[in-house]
Amino acid sequence: MSVQPPSPSKEWDAATYHRVSNPHVAWGTRVLARLPLRGDETVLDAGCGTGRLTEDLLERLPRGRVIAVDRSRNMLERAAAHLTPKYGDRITLLEGDLLQRQVDEPVDAIFSTATFHWIGDHDALFRMLNDQLRPGGRLVAQCGGGPNLTQLRERMDRIAQDEPYRSAFGGWSGPWHFANPPDTARRLAAAGFTEIDTELEYAPATMESPEAYREFLRTVILHPYLERLTREEDRDRLLDRLTEIATDDEPALTFDYWRLNMSARRPPESW
Repeated sequence: MSVQPPSPSKEWDAATYHRVSNPHVAWGTRVLARLPLRGDETVLDAGCGTGRLTEDLLERLPRGRVIAVDRSRNMLERAAAHLTPKYGDRITLLEGDLLQRQVDEPVDAIFSTATFHWIGDHDALFRMLNDQLRPGGRLVAQCGGGPNLTQLRERMDRIAQDEPYRSAFGGWSGPWHFANPPDTARRLAAAGFTEIDTELEYAPATMESPEAYREFLRTVILHPYLERLTREEDRDRLLDRLTEIATDDEPALTFDYWRLNMSARRPPESW
């Protein structure tokens, strides 16, 4: 039986993402600092991407291990090349959906950045994550939230009024779920978490040049939109138009990122 190729909607340009995802690494480094670790735990990295932050996580676990999960085979192959030579069997890489169980035994903690906003059903997501934590285990995560990328999304809405973008994007709600802190706290509590803390953080990211802005758009933000366009010239025209508009912004070439931070704990068995 032949092996089917990965679904395009799951795949990324992993090599370019690994190179350009510096804003995500900077945010994620601060998130990781909020995760208390002894150094001997097993941690689930929920949405590991190319493994840049997974490496920092492994450095904090000299006697522990990481189970790193991502939907994208391209991302996992890049992560394996980046991590396996140094960390060996302390890193397990799994291709999978976070709405499905990834571990047979409960983990001590779950860490995630820049992933949850790609998942529409946060109620189901938090129930599954809680179920995979040991009693007393912690979730520390960050994703896009609230008014994240409002400026860019409004521009995309205007552009989508014209063809060929109206045919490609019309009636489509988009790939993201940017939740707010109160709804996220409520969902975490309903999933069984306690000691819940949620907040929004403004984290704009300014690109160094129009070329860098365009590449970031193509690789990190808009690839689900670009996949809906069948002609390369339409993709190029969209990227060029958005980049040209952003050069006149103040500050120029800046993405209006908002990050949703969350931390929570699965109650100990004695509670």
